[in-house]
Amino acid sequence: MGNAHGRPDPQTLRDYALLADGERGALIGLHGDIVWMCAPRWDSGAVFGELIGGPGHYTVTPRGRFVGGGHYEHGTLVWRSRWITAEGIAECREALVFPGDPHQAVLLRRITAVQGDALLDLRLEPAADFGRSGAPSFHLEEGVWTARSGDLSLRWSGAPSAHTVQRDGKPVGLAGEVSLAAGAHHDLVLEVSDGPLGAGVDASRAWEATTAEWRRTVPALDHGLAPRDSRHAYAVLRGLTSSTGGMVAAATTSLPERARTGRNYDYRYVWIRDQCYAGLAAAAAGSFPLLDCAVDFVSARLLEDGPHLAPAYTVAGERVPDQETLGLEGYPGGFDRVGNWVNRQFQLDAFGEALILLATAHRHGRLEPEGWRAAHAAVGAIARYRRRPDAGIWEIGDREWTHSRLTCAAGLRALAGAAPTAGRVNEWTRLADAMVAETAATSLHPGGRWQRSPEDPALDASLLLPPLRGALPAGDPRTVNTLRAFVRELTHDHYAYRFRHDGRPLEEAEGAFLLCGFVTALAEHQQGHHGEALRWFERNRAACGPPGLFSEEYDVGQRQMRGNLPQAFVHALMLESAVRLASPIGSDRVFH
Repeated sequence: MGNAHGRPDPQTLRDYALLADGERGALIGLHGDIVWMCAPRWDSGAVFGELIGGPGHYTVTPRGRFVGGGHYEHGTLVWRSRWITAEGIAECREALVFPGDPHQAVLLRRITAVQGDALLDLRLEPAADFGRSGAPSFHLEEGVWTARSGDLSLRWSGAPSAHTVQRDGKPVGLAGEVSLAAGAHHDLVLEVSDGPLGAGVDASRAWEATTAEWRRTVPALDHGLAPRDSRHAYAVLRGLTSSTGGMVAAATTSLPERARTGRNYDYRYVWIRDQCYAGLAAAAAGSFPLLDCAVDFVSARLLEDGPHLAPAYTVAGERVPDQETLGLEGYPGGFDRVGNWVNRQFQLDAFGEALILLATAHRHGRLEPEGWRAAHAAVGAIARYRRRPDAGIWEIGDREWTHSRLTCAAGLRALAGAAPTAGRVNEWTRLADAMVAETAATSLHPGGRWQRSPEDPALDASLLLPPLRGALPAGDPRTVNTLRAFVRELTHDHYAYRFRHDGRPLEEAEGAFLLCGFVTALAEHQQGHHGEALRWFERNRAACGPPGLFSEEYDVGQRQMRGNLPQAFVHALMLESAVRLASPIGSDRVFH
């Protein structure tokens, strides 16, 4: 539960749930320990950073022996921690007030003694900017605690009898307890702001408004497979989407993809590619607010940066900062990193993904004039840079990646198909044809399938994506041969891997890549192999923990999640697969 210093011990990733309000997110463990939250926004310094070995947590946990668990209220990111104790059952309803204020986070925690009396310990230890801002100062006035931690103002209501806690002779937080008779409940409200705090939050009204907003925001999605999981995926995507329209790739940084290998990255930024995936999933689901968010954010970046479009941005549309370390312990098996070297990369496929997104928006009558200007900017960038080596979808080095070029061809075809009367349709189609022909001349394997690049004859999971989006027909022999070879050589037991790193067994080099598992489900479905598509879908949607969150990779041998949490593009492809697999189709179908 905790170590000798009163700090919560790390747990396996499958046990963490996400609270999110669009502007920031918090991870909470089985012991009621909120060990991760950045404030005021996703890419700010953490005020609770225990997850990666820094200071800061906010814990509500039963005293004595207990078994922990929990569940989400259906179609929301309202979590219910549930503990079975020797005396009975206690619950804590947990949420960030939704939708969030960009400058102020409000954490709601309602403790209830469900069966029998309940005694719970409270611990609040804020540490702004990963603890680099020094010790916080606390004041009690009229039963409400206020504090300053770095540039943040905090107010904690519901714990008037708490007392200050010191570590190494310095104040670090507050500790207290809550004692409840059977059936009673108690509210805790924590406000964290980068500006002055206004009037205090009324817990009951905040709970009512948050619950109502989640119910209004998340659609029923009853027409697809696994409606409950589909709604949850949508809720996760919405929770990761800021009022700017930008959706972060994940809520966390530095969670290792493989222990002790150095593969730890900061994903608290908006990847253009991931944003497009989420928009396409929302469009497939018939719920357009997330599509509109994606279109607005991507269009703005294209209009601002044109051919210099970055692969990723902050939610405010700013450049991602350079990668650096913080000097923290890191999550076990990893270490700490903030910023991301993606800011120095060129990724050609982002322009193609943007065109697919914008074309989809136009088909649904949701593309404004600035969206069309953005589309023209993307076409211009593709025409200018189509032969330029790029970092590719996996960001592993500059080459003429086959996936990047075919994705751009798919985007051009999508734009031409969405607006058949537009004056430049023939030009777009000719450019798409030329890119496919050029790529075939350099990157078609002697076995009749696509290979990764002109100099790399290997297979890659990303090569399944362009045919799904219309780069070439589903029945094209190159499409069929690539899927067959991929399933034969880069999958095992309906888990998919990106590519072969070396001569080791696939599962020893990295975890199964869940995005690729859902892409394979779509590829099999496109070929008319509906039963096989369902097997892929069901296998990969089970690769999560009790809270139903997906990370980027899944360690098949240990049945554990790996990498940052939750990974947005996995939830997006899960949602898209759930919708599309519910409708039997022919092999001529394009998925956008």
